[in-house]
Amino acid sequence: MQLHEKIPNNDELAEDRKLLRALEQWQPSFLEWWRQMGPESFQAADVYLRTAVSVDSSGWAHFDYVKMPEYRWGIFLATPEADRTIGFGDQIGRPVWAEVPGEYRNLLRRLIVTQADTEPASVEQQRRLGQTAPSLYDLRNLFQVNVEEGRHLWARVYLLHRYFGRDGREEAEALLARRSGDPDRPRILGAFNAPIDDWLSFYMFAMFTDRDGKYQLLALAESGLDPLARTTRFMLTEEAHHMFVGETGIRRIVQRSCELTRQAPDGDARRLGGIDLPTLQKYINFWYSVSLDLFGGEISSNAAEYFACGLKGRAGEKKYDDHLALQGSYRMTVPEGGRLGEQDVPLRNAMNEVLRDAYIEDNQRGLDMWNKTIAEHGIDLRLCLPSRRFNRRIGLYAGLHFTPQGEPIPQEEFDGGRHEWLPSETDRAYVRSLMRPVREPGVMANWIAAPTKGIDGKPLTYDYVRLA
Repeated sequence: MQLHEKIPNNDELAEDRKLLRALEQWQPSFLEWWRQMGPESFQAADVYLRTAVSVDSSGWAHFDYVKMPEYRWGIFLATPEADRTIGFGDQIGRPVWAEVPGEYRNLLRRLIVTQADTEPASVEQQRRLGQTAPSLYDLRNLFQVNVEEGRHLWARVYLLHRYFGRDGREEAEALLARRSGDPDRPRILGAFNAPIDDWLSFYMFAMFTDRDGKYQLLALAESGLDPLARTTRFMLTEEAHHMFVGETGIRRIVQRSCELTRQAPDGDARRLGGIDLPTLQKYINFWYSVSLDLFGGEISSNAAEYFACGLKGRAGEKKYDDHLALQGSYRMTVPEGGRLGEQDVPLRNAMNEVLRDAYIEDNQRGLDMWNKTIAEHGIDLRLCLPSRRFNRRIGLYAGLHFTPQGEPIPQEEFDGGRHEWLPSETDRAYVRSLMRPVREPGVMANWIAAPTKGIDGKPLTYDYVRLA
């Protein structure tokens, strides 16, 4: 590990002077982007952050106070697997590629750029959240997520500079030129152009949208391009914390909502300044459906091509018996003339849906934990995931209307039920009204319960962020 270089890395950057110079020229642009679009009003704060110092499974991170513009962003690749071969598609069994195959250059560049664009986008979406953090513990977790999204951007920019020449350098510059929500220079994916201006939305984003990121990364970790797979595998180590922040954040809101529901004379947590469970369900419906769209269409020739070429596999490809996916099919519910029918889709064309299935199952585990908390309080309500057909903008169900249970309905019926199923402006305004900063160590905002433990063995009363 070359930790004390200008760009920390474990890829012997010092031996590739051309690449090192290119990345060092990009670095000032990145830092300027961070100062402009990173966490607003906290650039001078000392934050108790973890910084990667290794790619080993144990002892890989160091914790200390850091000013975010001085964070040691770097490039870390997982340890290479000896004699690794491509594990799926038409190239199965062949040695993985150390360089980009010319015939797949454009496909790989598109894959890398699309995924890379989400990293700075999420930082931009969340840049003002620090001003309303419900505790110093949560403020620190937000900043940890932000700096690691920045490091994930570095991982992708390294690939663009290292393997794609002038095109890659131009794409790396464009990643810093686009802006979340900018009408002229928006981010590539729609979900990354909406501001996240309250902490309930942030936790939902970390739970559902970052979990989409997990499954996209798991699929890319199988890639036949070995440098892409190796950068991705280490990114997954950091990504796990982002989902932990979302899942436990919502569970803490559920806990506090249940407490306030039982205290309120009429059982309405809002009466006592909490976020009621029906509002939580609306936010789940919105963020889950938006995140489902990020997987792409249910039937996809692009997904089939990525799989066939050995560029993007399935999450945990080794667990499948058939790595060619030429003979199998996927039974899919499809709209047909205003009704729902069943269709057998060639398996390669259904790879997005296979990935989406794993994502849905993973999310259900989180909801089971939240519902366990609700049951422990004796409240007769359970949170649920809506149907994958509900509120979709991409794929087979785009432009059609379904109840949260997945039943097809006319548009006027959907419009009539919208405020019952999705956050209304009144709901959003109420949630925003609760967003008041809490800066005393160990103290939480009224609408969220305390976590069960602190960070890095520190107590909840620890000064996780020292404000300038």
